[in-house]
Amino acid sequence: MPAMTRRLTPAVLLIALLVSPAATAQQPAGAVPRPLAARFTLPNGVVVLVAERPALPIVIVRVALGAGAVLDPPDKRGLANLTAALLPRGTPSRTGPEIDRAIEFVGGSLDAEGGRDWSELAVSVLRRDLGLGLDLLADVLRHPTFPAVEFDRKREEVQASVRRSEEDPESVAGRLFRRLIFPNHPYGQPIAGTEASLAGITREDVAAFYAAAYRPETTIVAVAGDVTAAEVRDGLAARLGGWAGAGAAPSTPAQAALGTPPRTELVQRDLTQATVNLGQASVTRSHPDHYPLLVAGQILGGGSSSRLYTRVREERGLAYSVYAHYSAQRHGGMLLVGFQSENTRVREVLALVREELVRLRRERVSGEELVRAKAYLIGSFPLRMDTSAEITSLLLVVEQFGLGLDYPTRYRRAVEAVTADDVLRAVQADWSPDLMSLAGVANLREAGLAAP
Repeated sequence: MPAMTRRLTPAVLLIALLVSPAATAQQPAGAVPRPLAARFTLPNGVVVLVAERPALPIVIVRVALGAGAVLDPPDKRGLANLTAALLPRGTPSRTGPEIDRAIEFVGGSLDAEGGRDWSELAVSVLRRDLGLGLDLLADVLRHPTFPAVEFDRKREEVQASVRRSEEDPESVAGRLFRRLIFPNHPYGQPIAGTEASLAGITREDVAAFYAAAYRPETTIVAVAGDVTAAEVRDGLAARLGGWAGAGAAPSTPAQAALGTPPRTELVQRDLTQATVNLGQASVTRSHPDHYPLLVAGQILGGGSSSRLYTRVREERGLAYSVYAHYSAQRHGGMLLVGFQSENTRVREVLALVREELVRLRRERVSGEELVRAKAYLIGSFPLRMDTSAEITSLLLVVEQFGLGLDYPTRYRRAVEAVTADDVLRAVQADWSPDLMSLAGVANLREAGLAAP
């Protein structure tokens, strides 16, 4: 299930617009909007984006590397994630515990994690400790040694996390759902891998993956806080300027296929509550239908004023939670409709969900729904730039998808331009209830669903 969204009334949206960094940085009417950040490229290909925010004393440096789980070999799922997790666990000059103590001594943090398209490394420090933060970040990025003891410990830690996730219905349903809508594509595989795949990964596999996939030309660095672009340029050039990739870069996967036949997978659990995911693979962010689908997703199930919430929860009381979410990644997008309900009400909820999906394809949304959805999408955008961490996350997305540093302005215009006809056309072209797969974790007998 996606992260909880912040419930925003029109008044709160207005306040957010007035006090957010994006709003306070606005220029007088008629002036050119302030760029989101300064952008430059180091000679070795590392792209750097710097958001100078003197009022934000915590400096965040976030590094995205084109070394995500999409590059995992089929028989070694979880390799990219394990490699990223091991970066801070030792270098030739520092052990893992020494790295921990150094960053903790100044009240900072240094974290690494694997993702689906990208792996990330991030350091957070006060302005005065930026030099130390960059030293540690560059050291673990360029010189990880993957000590055998740390490898064994971290692999066991990830395996334990995978085992625990099998007890969480939402995690189980989410993995099933991805496997159904992205068959034969890396997007259908779990980022952390499985217990079996992790057991087959060796320290040598990790070192080889790092050597091939960690490359300056596929690296983005986003910095935000009380810094200047000039000092960041100098600091990173001194620490990362000599970094060079070796050999040919790994090939990235093709775009995920659309229009695959619908499939159903159900897991029997003796639970009082069912967790159900329904949806399909969809278009990527670069597709012309991206913004109409964003609006459509908000109208369908994007909060307490959405169609699904109103019909399923408020009017009928059939579900504990119900939502719809359209998201787009590098190699494909997806529509996910999710809900949790009593087992005996699953069929009723599915019937209502299908009715709303069909209605969204059959008739134009109302003017009121359109205005409300666009107001939320536009009004909540500045909240993605409240902190240095949120700013760096946004900067990485901007660079990863080639959105341009005027993205906040263009995002608003693109959402504002969406019409009811656009929504209808995009939904008819890209979403079909007849092509949606179903994943569920429930007491199947109580739910009246077929056994797997």
